[in-house]
Amino acid sequence: MNKFSDKEYKNMWDERYMENEFVYGKEPNLFFKEWIQKLVPGSILMPADGEGRNGVFAAQLGWNVTSSDLSVEGKLKALYLAKEMNVDLEYFVGDLEELQFESVSFNAIGLIYAHFAADKKTLLHKKLNDYLKPGGIIIFEAFSKLHLLYNGIDPKVGGPKDFDMLFSTLEIAADFENYEILLLEEKEITLEEGKYHIGKSSVIRFVGRKK
Repeated sequence: MNKFSDKEYKNMWDERYMENEFVYGKEPNLFFKEWIQKLVPGSILMPADGEGRNGVFAAQLGWNVTSSDLSVEGKLKALYLAKEMNVDLEYFVGDLEELQFESVSFNAIGLIYAHFAADKKTLLHKKLNDYLKPGGIIIFEAFSKLHLLYNGIDPKVGGPKDFDMLFSTLEIAADFENYEILLLEEKEITLEEGKYHIGKSSVIRFVGRKK
């Protein structure tokens, strides 16, 4: 299993996002795209937004987007993409554990492949819950614990190799227990997102409305 220190993890993402191309592509994640288009635009928080493909897409739909990521290189790429698409992003660089946003201030949160350290992921999910308004929506897609079977066969599909950074439906239901579940499933999908999300994998998908 690959376990990184916080500094090593940040450096890994900086090095990846320094590549000239958009390493996960410029198009939004398909699941995020499907669900965000169903909602009335408001304010949305996009943690772990990387090169900004999902935040920029939300901004194109009229959302007021606040993005964050560990990587300053990710921010630079995201702002470049936002300029290319003629939209604005507010983008913060830093550890989500240390960043602070106003309580109950967002209408939606997008968590797209936002994999956190095993000892922090529930804590961070609870922290994000505090930022969401009652009636607000979380859109979540990330690799399931079965993902190790897939990236062991085909490393091009990417994702954590640490089992404890992956998700189960039980974990998500527990972390977001104060939500009406609109969708919660584990599903095999075929990813085609840039050069690092290519191939079959198993993911957890969750859409919930805060009670």
